[in-house]
Amino acid sequence: MRFTVSAHDDTRKLVVLAVDDEPNGLDELVHCLRNSPHVAKVFPAIDASEALRLLSTDDPRLRERKDRGLPIVDAVFADIDMPGLSGMEMSRVFAALRPSPALVFVTGHAEEAVNAFDLGALDYVLKPYQQDRLDRAITRVLEKLAAAAAPPPGALGGDPVKNDDEVIPVELAGTTKLIPRSSVRWVEAQGDYARLFTTEGSHLVRIPLAQLEERWEKAGFVRIHRSFLVALPLITELRMGQGGYQVVIGNEEKVLPVSRRHTRALKDRLVGSGRNG
Repeated sequence: MRFTVSAHDDTRKLVVLAVDDEPNGLDELVHCLRNSPHVAKVFPAIDASEALRLLSTDDPRLRERKDRGLPIVDAVFADIDMPGLSGMEMSRVFAALRPSPALVFVTGHAEEAVNAFDLGALDYVLKPYQQDRLDRAITRVLEKLAAAAAPPPGALGGDPVKNDDEVIPVELAGTTKLIPRSSVRWVEAQGDYARLFTTEGSHLVRIPLAQLEERWEKAGFVRIHRSFLVALPLITELRMGQGGYQVVIGNEEKVLPVSRRHTRALKDRLVGSGRNG
């Protein structure tokens, strides 16, 4: 979904907090944010302590937002590595606010992406800043606000739709791509990493398979082997092959092995799924 806003629509413009301990980096971040036609105000902070002081004081520029039940700011664009209180630690304070602002991390370290999204970050922008990349992050903030303001599913009639699709961040050539869990067909363990196989290709992420198994169990993913996690609804066939059972995934005739220790649980899940279906 693309959410577009008129440059003259002040009611939709964002109030943003920018946090970076490097003065030059902060100036550049503030400049790029103010260049966006969708940003009304940018409050700069040189570190996490200053950012928290701004949010905790009764600043007249923010008092009206509090009175209207809005987040103190719509979004926080924060560096991760800062002296004293880090961006990660600061984000936990923001997450406890009700309502809480959208959080976007800006950093020069791509390896922190997984931790950032685990903390609920909406986006993750790598330095040096690029205007078009920050514009995409701003668009995601607008989309989140639009979704929060929309009527709840079923409120206008019709069947309610459950929308809890988790996304997994994938870093590629300095760009963060968000992979929806619903697009993942199976996952293969590769040491402490996992490779996600989707209809478009595969993506390596720094998440252990055991962690994905725990997080995605209620979403219909089942462990069939020490090396494989599969979306249960996409299994079209369970058959005996050389060396044991195998499953066929979808219509693409992808065949994956099923270990003996997982066979009984898989059969039970498939039978239960068939009954429920």
